[in-house]
Amino acid sequence: MAEVMLSIEGLTVHYGAIQALKGVSLEVGKGEIVTLIGSNGAGKTTTLHAVSNIIRKSSGKVFFDGRDIGALAPDRIVAMGLVQVPEGRRIFANLSTRENLEMGAYVRKDRQGIRNDMEMVYGFFPRLRERRSQIAGTLSGGEQQMLAMGRALMSKPRLLLMDEPSMGLAPILVDEIFSVIARISERGTTILLVEQNAYKALGVASRAYILETGQVVKTGPAGELMNDAAVKEAYLGG
Repeated sequence: MAEVMLSIEGLTVHYGAIQALKGVSLEVGKGEIVTLIGSNGAGKTTTLHAVSNIIRKSSGKVFFDGRDIGALAPDRIVAMGLVQVPEGRRIFANLSTRENLEMGAYVRKDRQGIRNDMEMVYGFFPRLRERRSQIAGTLSGGEQQMLAMGRALMSKPRLLLMDEPSMGLAPILVDEIFSVIARISERGTTILLVEQNAYKALGVASRAYILETGQVVKTGPAGELMNDAAVKEAYLGG
């Protein structure tokens, strides 16, 4: 594996009396796409939220580039280059498409770099350029997902946490989103991908972890897991 960029060690999270994560440990190497696969309630989104410090950890450590980020505020983590594309898009519905993208760059001061990255985002998603003046809440679901990804890219991420990017999208849009995920990776951005579409996720990832009831139950190269009989039966429709 490449140089470790993200390391999660023994992560536990409770929601009241319910233990959502039970000692999750995983690593993401620089330049990799690693995917987390599991059914609803397995702890995938909770893992991402704990990494970003959006929720409180009960125990465990998270290291980004060798630095313990457990005590940092979420905005400090973003400024370090660890950025999340949330489940459900969470766009600013009353702002324009362009204003949403500009909000993604709120931690940056490099104006020319921001302009360059805006062009990069429009290159990935030409429809966002066409709709740059449109109020974001009136975009289609697929366009809103593109906007959520574009907004995250405007933060200049080194590691992108992506939570269910294909949720609720038509198959042709799912193909487009995963094509862009591959292109983002090719440009050098490391990605930790949470995705219920296991077939698509394993197709784009180099390695995968499988979560069940808050625990990692299997890990390995994505190609091997795609051909694993138990994985096929549970997540790939046999």
